[in-house]
Parts: sequence; C-alpha cells; structure tokens
Amino acid sequence: MLNKLIVFLVIGIFTIGIISISTISDQFANAGSTKKVHFTQTITSSQDPGQGHENHQLALILSPNEGTLYDGSMTFTSSDPVQIVVLHEITSQDAKGQPTWTVDGKTVYGLSLIDLKEKSGSFEFTGAALALHSPNSKEFTSTVSVDGWIRGQPTEVIMQKIELEKEDPSLFLSRANVPATIPMHKGIYNGNQVLYIITDGSDEDFAKTISGKQGWNVEVASAISNIPENTLQKIFIFKNGVKGDGIYGFQNEVFSSTPSQESQYSALNSVIEVTWKKGQKETIFESATDIITAQENGRIEFDETGIVLNTPQITWPDGTMKVRSDKEIFDDMQYGGGQIIEINKEEMTVTFVAHRGWGPDGRTIYYIVTDATPLGPAETMGVVSSPTSANLIAHSGAVDLFQFKNGIKGSGPLGYQAGIAGAALDDKNYSPMWRIYLVEWNDPESAKILETKADIDSFRADGLLSVSIARPLNSDHIVNCPFIDPFQ
Repeated sequence: MLNKLIVFLVIGIFTIGIISISTISDQFANAGSTKKVHFTQTITSSQDPGQGHENHQLALILSPNEGTLYDGSMTFTSSDPVQIVVLHEITSQDAKGQPTWTVDGKTVYGLSLIDLKEKSGSFEFTGAALALHSPNSKEFTSTVSVDGWIRGQPTEVIMQKIELEKEDPSLFLSRANVPATIPMHKGIYNGNQVLYIITDGSDEDFAKTISGKQGWNVEVASAISNIPENTLQKIFIFKNGVKGDGIYGFQNEVFSSTPSQESQYSALNSVIEVTWKKGQKETIFESATDIITAQENGRIEFDETGIVLNTPQITWPDGTMKVRSDKEIFDDMQYGGGQIIEINKEEMTVTFVAHRGWGPDGRTIYYIVTDATPLGPAETMGVVSSPTSANLIAHSGAVDLFQFKNGIKGSGPLGYQAGIAGAALDDKNYSPMWRIYLVEWNDPESAKILETKADIDSFRADGLLSVSIARPLNSDHIVNCPFIDPFQ
C-alpha cells in the first residue's frame, strides 16, 4: 500500500531528496543575482545515495543544483562524530583520479571530505553542496547554523509544500550486478568437446597452481573436500602423455558426465590424476570408459588425489548454458532469464552476471550462479539442473545463504534486499554450494536493512522476523553460486 506523505521539496534537489529544510524560504535576502542565506536547523541523516556509500549516512544541508555556488560558514553539533562534505560541480571529463561523488554515474561532483572526528565544530566552505557524513550505517542527528551566500542559478530557492506518494522503502546497491569474465578450459566427454570453468578447489596448493595457470583466482573451499561420493563426478587430469591444452600441458581433461546426463551430473569433480607408464604407446583418451579400461590393463596409473574441484560446464556436446537475450547489466535487472552475457570461444572466456550481497560480517561479496536443484528454480534462473546437489541438504559441504522474501525492495533474487551469506571467502566453512533460507518480516512495514548474520539472529530472537529453509516444489534446494572477485 502506498502511503501519503507531506514533504518539503527544494526545487532543483536530486530526485531522491535526502532532507528538507522547512525554514529556509523566508531567510534569504535579495542581493541581485546573489542571495543571502542564514538559518539554524536540526536534521536527521538518512542513507547516503552516492555510489559506493550505500552503508553510510548523509545529512544534506545545502543541496546541489546546476549553476549554484555556496560560500560562507557553518557551525554544527551532532549526536555522533561526523565528517564534513563539500561537493564541487565538475564534468565527468574533469574526473581524473580525484575523489568524486555521484548518484547515477552521469552527474559527477568533486568530493572534499573533511574528517574532523568531532561531534561539533565550525567550518568555512565554498562549493556546490554542503553536508554532514558518517562512514557507518548508524543514523545521526545534527543541529547546524549556516551564514553565507548563494550565487548563480537559480536566483531563488523556492520552498513548496506538496503532497507526494511515498513508495515502499527500497535499497538498490550500486554495482549490484556486474560482469565477471572467467577463463574457460577445454575438456572431453565421449569424444566431444566440453568447455568448463574452475572456480573452487578443496586443496590450497592445487588451487594456487590452477590460479597461476589460468590467470584467474581459484578460491579455496576446504568444506567440499568431504562431499559424499553420490554428489561427485570424475575429472581425469593428465600428468604426461600427448601434449595439449590440459591443466598440466598434456591432453584435455576428460569428464565422466555432462548436464545431459542430468541424474549423474555434478559440477563438483573428484580429481583423478592420470600417468602413463613407461613403455606404453601414448594416445589421446576420449572417454572415461576408455581411461578406466586402460588402467585395468596396466597401461596407466591413477592417483585418486582426494581433491575436489568446482568445474561448472558451460557448453557440452549437445547443450549450453543459457545466454541472456538482454546483454545490458544494471543494478535492478531481473535475476532470472540466464546468468551468462557472452560465451567467447575465440578468447576462451565466459562472462557471467556477478550478483552483490553481504558476507556474514557485512563485507561485500559477489557470486555467480551456475547450477541448482530442483529443476523449477534452475530453469527460472537460466542455469543447469543438478539433482545430485540435493544430497548436500544436510551436509557441511553446503553453507547457509539467507534471501529475503519481503521487506525492503532491492536487488535480491526475490525482489527484496540483497542476501546475506553464512560464510565468505577465506572462511574455513566457505563452499560454493548454498543451502537457501528465506527471511520473512512479520510486519513488512517495520522492515530494516540487514547486513550481517548477527542482524538476522538478533531480529529473529526478538520475534520480528522468521527464517525457514526454502523448499520450492516441496524439494530440497541447493544452488551452486561460487563467490568470486569480478574485478580481478
């Protein structure tokens, strides 16, 4: 339901409107094209709308407006230590390394940030806007007195009392969705080519080796080292033999299944290293069956390493992951419809949409989505169906990921705020396999932005929200969404 709200609007203020100063209109004295401004006002901060400042608080004192310049002095007292922000009107071409502030990435302001680390003070200013700022998410209240001048256009600041419709609260993070370009490898299944990526490994040294070879980080996920056998397929990696493009410089890796063998396929692979014995005629193997036969005949040796790799297949002999029809990536784009923007076979790269969320301690994380179970959610997201993943529903090889089904609108998969993970990269319990829980506010109108697992636990203990395991189609729900650094 939309609520009616009476607000004060400064003509020319950003459409997001951070605060209103209801007493300014009668405190300007005409001086030709220059106006005198002097007022005292108590203001409460709100979320900073600037890109990269989503977890900060801002109290706008003098709003930016094209062609307007303020100068004068300001004295303040605040409930918390604050920083002083002065914005400067520049063009995007002028932004050449200096700190900037922008809401939409188009209109850019130079940013002067004066960190007094004090609850009160005085400051002389000249610029296109003036504000108080806090680098954390806690709301603060300040009383400010301003004495100065406004120059340029507009020649008047007009205050109007108008009736607006207040939309449901929302939080669309900046860079909520970004491209992540990942190197692909060539593999083989029954004599045909497979293209796949490597995102995670259970062994740190092995992950470092592959990271160096592919020039893209393979994350360490020790939690998948004891994945049950019925959730794994096999990948055969060659340590000698015919030269080629494989991980060790020999023939391409061989897989035991592809997504076409839906009941068997898993992106999680048990690594078997293959070594040709001396005196044997080296050939190229094209199937897991041929490899096993050669091992039984004594031509090759196996090293069942115990290492598990997350190797989602991008293309296989009779299929491919869905590529989005809309190639544009933006903050509030639809979550479904495919997770891939481009498969570039010439450059041997694939570009995923990387989604932003929060780690358990509130740090930013990004993840891609490659496969899921059951079939319905997998098809909705445009990823591979992997029923074997359901074997992890009660296993430590899967970690909890909390998604919101009501409350603050945002860029999460269900249309609400971004999710919160139970582990982050470098955590001992990190895994690319996620057990999904749904967070539901008992009173959606009282919903707040949550950023940590402790936030969820606290509000749940207070009876303000409920948490339940997701069971779409009354089925166990596991999603393979490896955490990555999309900016490497």
